[in-house]
Amino acid sequence: MGTRLDGRVAVLIGGAEGIGRGIANRLVADGARLVLGDINLPRAQQAAGELGLSAEQVLEVDTAREADVEALVARAHALFGQVDILVHNAGIYPFSLIVDTSLAQWEHVLSVNLRGAFLATRACAPSMTARGHGRMIFTSSITGPRVVSHGLAAYAATKAGINGFIRAAALEFAGAGITVNAVEPGNILTEGLQAGRSPQFIAGMENSIPMGRLGTPADIAGAVSFLASDDAAYITGTSIVVDGGQILPESKDFRDPAAWH
Repeated sequence: MGTRLDGRVAVLIGGAEGIGRGIANRLVADGARLVLGDINLPRAQQAAGELGLSAEQVLEVDTAREADVEALVARAHALFGQVDILVHNAGIYPFSLIVDTSLAQWEHVLSVNLRGAFLATRACAPSMTARGHGRMIFTSSITGPRVVSHGLAAYAATKAGINGFIRAAALEFAGAGITVNAVEPGNILTEGLQAGRSPQFIAGMENSIPMGRLGTPADIAGAVSFLASDDAAYITGTSIVVDGGQILPESKDFRDPAAWH
């Protein structure tokens, strides 16, 4: 067990699987007292059991529902008396071309990915402000802020929105000792990616990454842990790209030395 976050109370929304589960693993390993919320309660309970959390430390949360988010933050206060770290990782990314996307589908993606971030921030800010300390970290993406992909217009819009939101929140809370940042994952090998894309497509993504592999949830968790720690005390309103260099090449022939001249 580490000590980087020893004694800190962390609220994680979206931590039952994939990137969120990697973040949960790292927060606990670094000594944080974790309260976990996820819409998939059975998977969240399984994760909590494997992490050694009590039943009270896990809650079913739809991040787009104000009451759910406030109940999760209230649970953290009831159990531990404070909230030091907020990690908002809940997100959905249905694949749908713009012309095939209904208004209801569009609004659902925005409500989970962007409204949820707002609700979580608003719920945690008062107690963090009262204590003069807080760390807020959000899972953004390179999709939207840096690059785009067919079928992900709604998702891209929300992640670009997250990057704008963290800057506004960082400015508002800077005087209260609260930092607000994000991580921008590249292509991370998760259950969701494997379910949504073919093996051939995934192999093509891997080939586009200069470091030669897809990322893992642990890669993202390391950046989150850093932003949650005292090492990042003077960093706010920014995002860390964690993508193995994916957004660096100007062309697809970057692996061919003959094309470098």
